[in-house]
Amino acid sequence: MEATEQRRKVAADRVRTAEDAVVRLKEGLAGLGVTLPSLRVDPVSCAGNEPTPLVDLGRCNIDTALRLCEVLAERESGRGESGRGEPS
Repeated sequence: MEATEQRRKVAADRVRTAEDAVVRLKEGLAGLGVTLPSLRVDPVSCAGNEPTPLVDLGRCNIDTALRLCEVLAERESGRGESGRGEPS
């Protein structure tokens, strides 16, 4: 595989990884009753020959921000369903 092809493959893998992260975040947050409506892969960070994709968490309304704070506080205090990533 020539160097250019290899770089393209690596770049495509990075973008796919970022897209997968967005899907996982959306699903995980939805399971906690939180929706970040602008959650996405930042398209500008994917431009160019060697993209460095960023996940844009976006903006949300106050109710969503407060719900996210509530979920984080529950997890921190151990009241969450599964604690710190451990199975329930």
